[in-house]
Amino acid sequence: MRDLGKRGKLETEAGQCLNKSLVIKQLDVTQEDSVKKCLEEIPDQKVDILVNNAGIGQVGPIESISMEDAKKVFETNFFAVMRLIKMVLPAMKKRGSGHIVVISSVLGLQGIIFNDVYVASKFAIEGFCESLAVQLLKFNIFISLIEPGPVNTEFEMKLMEEVSRSDFPGTDPETVRYFKELYLPSAHEIFVTLGQTPDAVAKATVKVIGMDQPVFRKQTNPLYTPLTALKYADNTGNLSVRTFYNLQFNYGSIFHFSLNLLRCITCNCFRRRVMPV
Repeated sequence: MRDLGKRGKLETEAGQCLNKSLVIKQLDVTQEDSVKKCLEEIPDQKVDILVNNAGIGQVGPIESISMEDAKKVFETNFFAVMRLIKMVLPAMKKRGSGHIVVISSVLGLQGIIFNDVYVASKFAIEGFCESLAVQLLKFNIFISLIEPGPVNTEFEMKLMEEVSRSDFPGTDPETVRYFKELYLPSAHEIFVTLGQTPDAVAKATVKVIGMDQPVFRKQTNPLYTPLTALKYADNTGNLSVRTFYNLQFNYGSIFHFSLNLLRCITCNCFRRRVMPV
């Protein structure tokens, strides 16, 4: 953890595993000295499985996002992953085994409005891992990208609350209006309808780790798959871009109806009614 002062909840969840099968160490993935120190404290410095889970978000009109803030997103979401992989690879190659797991996102496959910088960082890590995965098979080392859709966490809710109160200096009034009146309500509805729990993502990750031949990509939320599939159905890119544009700006009623339909299909009461006897 970057801040050990926040470890109380994790220690409670760990229960009897604490300091046995689970040991909590200080680690700031953006600081090379911190990464080295943490790895040196691991017995025999042997890492069989590396799970890259650290990440930060960035939401809002691009005109209001500073270059410094954009670089911070890439420092955590991309360069920190690269740093950790570089440090564990030599020993994994020497042993001829290892598994590198990266918590990516469906937004590493499909762009979405007002998430430009965050999406770019996930696209970067997807391309990096896809290139690296090919050569690492030679050493019996697997890479797996875990790609959740919306995940309901305190982090996400806090981020949305913060941006809803922002003035977004440097952005034209029309874009700010679109962001606050169209995007934010739609984003909230998507999280309510399609959002998963962190536990669901963790279980999907554990399942991939347990595979004899781990998959390269694992989307944890099948409800989001049709949205990412639009991109690959048309090699011009027009289908996905114009579909998302129309749903967001022209056909909002269809968008809301689609989400409500998904909510009905996936709710527990409906499932019980349609299950065969």
